[in-house]
Amino acid sequence: MRLAIDDESTTGATAFFPRCRRPGFFDAPPPPLRVGFKSRILASDNPQLMNQPRRILITGGTGYVGGRLIPLLRDRGDDFQLRLMARKPDYLRARVGDDCEIVAGDVTKPETLTAALERIDTAYYLIHSMGSGEDFEDQDRLAARNFAEAARANGVNRIVYLGGLGERDESLSKHLRSRHEVGAVLKESGAQVIEFRASIVIGSGSLSFELIRALVQKLPVMICPKWVSTKAQPIAIEDVLAYLSYALDHEYGESKVYEIGGPDQVSYGDLMREYARQRGLKRLMIPVPCLSSLWLALVTPVYATIGRKLVESLKNPTVVNNSSALDAFPLRPMSLESAIQRALSKEDQEFATTRWQDAVSSSKAPSRFGGEQFGNRLVDCRTVSLDLTPEQAFAPIQQIGGKTGWYYGNFLWRIRGFLDLLVGGPGLRRGRRHPVELIVGDTLDCWRVEKIDAPRELRLHAEMRLPGRAWLEFTVTPKDAGCEIAQTAIFDPVGLFGLCYWYSIWPLHQFIFTGMLRRIAEAAASDRFDKSSNEKLAAASRV
Repeated sequence: MRLAIDDESTTGATAFFPRCRRPGFFDAPPPPLRVGFKSRILASDNPQLMNQPRRILITGGTGYVGGRLIPLLRDRGDDFQLRLMARKPDYLRARVGDDCEIVAGDVTKPETLTAALERIDTAYYLIHSMGSGEDFEDQDRLAARNFAEAARANGVNRIVYLGGLGERDESLSKHLRSRHEVGAVLKESGAQVIEFRASIVIGSGSLSFELIRALVQKLPVMICPKWVSTKAQPIAIEDVLAYLSYALDHEYGESKVYEIGGPDQVSYGDLMREYARQRGLKRLMIPVPCLSSLWLALVTPVYATIGRKLVESLKNPTVVNNSSALDAFPLRPMSLESAIQRALSKEDQEFATTRWQDAVSSSKAPSRFGGEQFGNRLVDCRTVSLDLTPEQAFAPIQQIGGKTGWYYGNFLWRIRGFLDLLVGGPGLRRGRRHPVELIVGDTLDCWRVEKIDAPRELRLHAEMRLPGRAWLEFTVTPKDAGCEIAQTAIFDPVGLFGLCYWYSIWPLHQFIFTGMLRRIAEAAASDRFDKSSNEKLAAASRV
């Protein structure tokens, strides 16, 4: 193996339901969705639907619920045309392929919404700003108002919205209060708003389930604040998706709020005990007066920023007080026991279909520094030459992060992740979706995949808390006698603090990044990455 490293540095996320039930009825899975069934809406009642298929818009497709709703509706047949809206269409395109119409749109930029909502009959609003900072209520309100105004201008007939349960009073948390307010703002569109309000969503990869799972799995002795006795009415993700799908065939008319939940009203403590029972774990729960959101971030995948809002919401009971959803829709949600069983069956697979932390909104948006002019980019680049094929060289690059680690200085990476958690960033808790596969939009520890072109290029965008924007890029270039790997760290500083940050860590970069590239080269030349991985990369490069 020829190993030559060149350095270049330049500037540049049990009481049963109070309703009569037949024994065992709720214990069975819900009835399957009817695929391709006809809408009850007559074309004569809605001239916009005459002589053309209905157009359906889904927002929030990079999120946990939206990401699972897309394939469900796409498989329903030819009843309608599906359109997806995303701030970064490439993130969605990598997940859904080219058979869905994807348009660029940002609810904070009204001018981008006209094209997305043009000729749309029903729009799914699955957007929230809980990861955007302390001003998330204002952002939620502004986003909903922009969407409502655009929907009115484009004659949208119906908006389907997923909000949260909770009695509206002075004690309601900011998060749940904002969820209710968004539903009210959307009604200003003049469209029929079908608002579903849910409690804890149980499903592999959901924020609520991952929180419970992390607490129970990691802590034999659990310190439990008062909110563990708060009542909730969990619902399986499959049932949430079923309600959202059935909304397409709901009768047009007045706007409605439907409270949805499974048959079991339980406390958070009951939920944790049920999870432990199904996992065969014995756990001791000790009540304490409070629980810090920072502590929550250290032992669960929840970032401190989101943790503060989440803990505040956990103090509010979230139970169904109106059972009208059971009369309006042909669905009987599954029990908590069944919901956890199904979630665990998916969790035991290599990865879940979607995860809450993969949502772009689960981390602070780049617009945190919006409106400020970024200075000259600062660039730190180095290369290594190898007597290997590009596929062999790219294999360890594609498997970087997660359980594989960062090849060099992993202890320092963990310290950096811990410091990021302290200031409200994601740290290294997110890991990666799959040990080998990467697609655009995937989270990778404190990074997100911005571009992946195997076996040529991988570009990661930093989502850790920084005084600027940062990228880490790997490119593999074929050479006469092998190939060359180029590793480039790029930073766009904001102000003097950004420049001071870069130059203070620049010596550390020389140590870590040089060692990382050397270890990647050594791993590529070793037998660490099997032939099957290289064959997968070679196949991907031919697609």
